[in-house]
Amino acid sequence: MTKEKIIYQGAEAKICKSKYMDFDVVKKRRIKKSYRIREIDNRLIFYRTKEESKLMTEARKFGVSVPIIFDVDTKNGIITMEFLVGKRIKDILNDLSEKERIRICKMIGESIAKLHNNNIIHGDITTSNMIYQDDRIHFIDFGLGEKNGEIEAKGVDLHVLMEAIESTHSRYSNCFDYVLEGYKNKLKNDGNLVIKKIAEIVKRGRYR
Repeated sequence: MTKEKIIYQGAEAKICKSKYMDFDVVKKRRIKKSYRIREIDNRLIFYRTKEESKLMTEARKFGVSVPIIFDVDTKNGIITMEFLVGKRIKDILNDLSEKERIRICKMIGESIAKLHNNNIIHGDITTSNMIYQDDRIHFIDFGLGEKNGEIEAKGVDLHVLMEAIESTHSRYSNCFDYVLEGYKNKLKNDGNLVIKKIAEIVKRGRYR
C-alpha cells in the first residue's frame, strides 16, 4: 500500500501526497460527517466530488490551467490529481519585481475571465489556490465551485480575490486593478458590469 503524507487538512477535505502509477499525485479526500445521516452524507460526498472534477475538466477544456485528474472515486469522495511542484502565488507575489507582479496579476485576471466566459464560478479564488509552474497559473480547489452565469456570482467570485489580496498582499493592493485589467481584456461580455457588481457587494458589506 502506498504511504500517504498529509499536506493539508480542512473541515471538508484532507489533502495527501501519494503515488499513482509511479506519478507523484495529490489525493483530495472528502471527510465524512458523523453528524449527518449516513445516506445524505454519502450523497453529498458523491455529488460534490463529481461536480468538482467536472468543473476542473471543463476549466482545462476552456484553456485554464488546472492539475491533471488521474482518477475520480465518487463513492469514497477521492479525486486523484497531478502533484504540482510550483509555488503558491500567495508565497511569491510580494517578492516579485513590480513588472513581474503586474504581469502575473494580468494573467490571473485573464484566467478568471476564461472561467467566467463559460459560467464556471471557482467559489474560493485566493492566491493560496493558485500555483505558479512553468510560467502558467494553475487553479486548484474547486470544492466550492458551481456553474452559474449570473453577474452576481461572477462579482462575488472576484470580490473574494479582492479581499484576499487586500489582506495577504496589503502592500500591493493595487494588484487587484491589474487583475481586473486582464479580466476585462479576455471577458467576452462587458467587464464593467461585473466590476460595478463588485462595488455593490463592497457597499453592502459596509452597511450591514
